[in-house]
Amino acid sequence: FIEGRRRHVLEEFHKLQALNANKSTILIVGAGFIGVEWATEIDYFFPEVKLTIIDALPRALGPLPDSAAEYCSAYMHATGIKEFYDCKYDAKSQAFWDRIELPNKADVEYICIGVKASSYFMPAETLSDKGPGGGGWIHFNKFMQVTKKDGTIWGDGTCFAVGDCNYGCLGSPPNWEMPPVPKISYPGEEQALHAVNNVKLMARGSTKLKPTWWPWGAGMFATSLGPHDACFVMAANHEKGSGYMVNWWIPAALQKEIIESTKINECKNGCIGILIWHFVHHTPVHLFGKGPWFP
Repeated sequence: FIEGRRRHVLEEFHKLQALNANKSTILIVGAGFIGVEWATEIDYFFPEVKLTIIDALPRALGPLPDSAAEYCSAYMHATGIKEFYDCKYDAKSQAFWDRIELPNKADVEYICIGVKASSYFMPAETLSDKGPGGGGWIHFNKFMQVTKKDGTIWGDGTCFAVGDCNYGCLGSPPNWEMPPVPKISYPGEEQALHAVNNVKLMARGSTKLKPTWWPWGAGMFATSLGPHDACFVMAANHEKGSGYMVNWWIPAALQKEIIESTKINECKNGCIGILIWHFVHHTPVHLFGKGPWFP
């Protein structure tokens, strides 16, 4: 598995090297987090490549507040990355290519839109019929237990679904029990902590499990713009455009580097990483999110 990933990275590196040598054109479809970060990384390390990024939305990074989206767009404009918004991808249409100023089409296209469930190993009765990518997400209740489509507990209640694999929300709009949670790393770790706490309660024979909530860290987004620039948003929620850009430029890039290095240190059982990330998931007071003030 790891060796396969190494080979894929090396293959992509050599592919980009050749594109850079030929001053090729690349089209990035999707100006979300992945699309923007991929475009700016390519631009920094392979400066001869001509980059274009498009999105069907009116601007890049749709969920972020305007200040963060405008900062990232200004960076891309300054580095020569062409941007086209309110633009639906249609590779078979010459009118599409003319609109994005690539009449001869792009040499390479990267599709960076949408998410897809990979929960095919679960029984169909536990999977959603709708949701991002057409459905297939695991239904769960407020205690993180896997449920059937009708909301009843699947199995004996000892199976939990946390992070990207689950449906991501409880209830229906506008009366959410828990609004949609972003499919990013922090909520997955937080939900895993909630599930583990309930496993411990069940192991002690308790039937009073603790409910999950929309975690405060689900509203934090760090977007890289190459290795030396970034922006950091916090206090966002499920409402479009919520949150505040509180850090940017080199300080934000350093912040993201610290996040990544300490998380890797924690995964290696390093003391510093364990101490930092234990506190992150055991904050004594919640100022943001939908959880209790004092969890």
